[in-house]
Amino acid sequence: MELFNVYSRYPVEPVRGLGSHVYDREGREYLDLYGGHAVISIGHAHPHYVKLLSEQVAKLGFYSNSVENSLQQQLADRLGAVSGYDDYRLFLCNSGAEANENALKLASFATDRAKVLCFKKAFHGRTSGAVAATDNPKINAPFNRTDKVEFVPLNDIEAVKEKLSTRQFAAVLIEGIQGVAGIHCPEDAFLRSLREVCTETGTMLILDEIQSGYGRSGKFFAHQYSGIRPDLVTMAKGMGNGFPIGGVLIAPHFEAWPGMLGTTFGGNHLACAAAIAVLDVIREEKLIENAAEVGAYLIEELKKIPQLKEVRGRGLMIGIEIEGLASELRKRLLFEQGIFTGGAGVSTVRLLPALGLTKAQADEFLTAFKSLL
Repeated sequence: MELFNVYSRYPVEPVRGLGSHVYDREGREYLDLYGGHAVISIGHAHPHYVKLLSEQVAKLGFYSNSVENSLQQQLADRLGAVSGYDDYRLFLCNSGAEANENALKLASFATDRAKVLCFKKAFHGRTSGAVAATDNPKINAPFNRTDKVEFVPLNDIEAVKEKLSTRQFAAVLIEGIQGVAGIHCPEDAFLRSLREVCTETGTMLILDEIQSGYGRSGKFFAHQYSGIRPDLVTMAKGMGNGFPIGGVLIAPHFEAWPGMLGTTFGGNHLACAAAIAVLDVIREEKLIENAAEVGAYLIEELKKIPQLKEVRGRGLMIGIEIEGLASELRKRLLFEQGIFTGGAGVSTVRLLPALGLTKAQADEFLTAFKSLL
């Protein structure tokens, strides 16, 4: 049987990793500045992560949500403490798309409305609802429901006010930092105004922190730079350091009732063990502070390079706009310099390294990057 060929793959197979490095079958070392779409938050094969997962899989890997699972509460307690959202509640699922689907469902239940307002260039996942909320006709054509989902430009508060004044929208769904679009940040003042207009019109504000959350921006969630508190926050990617897990943080004003939401694998024992390990390491190794410091250094140094068109981002979520094809530069970085990076559109190189990236590793990238420019 052949694989269904929907991915563009490099002819490189990492077979093991350690920290910010991966190694192929021949033993070649690569500096990993992409981490599988921001998934590897605490580094490859972190010993605490390996220990907790190994201990848990030897005891119990999974049982359904029909019985008690104290690991879920342990995860919720740690997450509340580290994120600053200890008064919210947590619903666990398996992925970012599933988190967004459940957030949209909660918003519709709460408002008795069906429409969703999103932003141009947004990407919110691959399930039907998440695809409909994604501004990309190549993938959302079968679900392009203009009667349900509408798009406005990012940072255009007047366009938002005009739409929400109809009081037809259950939710506004916005990324903390637009990732797939090429690392575009909502302005802090815009987010504050967005919070105000959502409150005024009874619209639920959903912050998609699936890629920009879990310390990547230099705060636990990117929207925390603006000081707002959304009604719902969705997360995944860096949450399990490679083990599939997602979640929704739910504000106190939502009422829960049995059967309202559901999932087969969400919050399983192994996923919870992985997520607990991630939060332990983030706290103990001060990885959010490191992401802020090393990210600021990288952005500052990149902005000194005259050949670049633009450098965008916060923390260790960085978009580098170049002249020409980013795909060609990324290939040279990989095959000539042994450095994995990501792409976003035609001309953007995307950096999403582990949060423990060192300044020396950042310098290694900068030297290689400049040599190829």
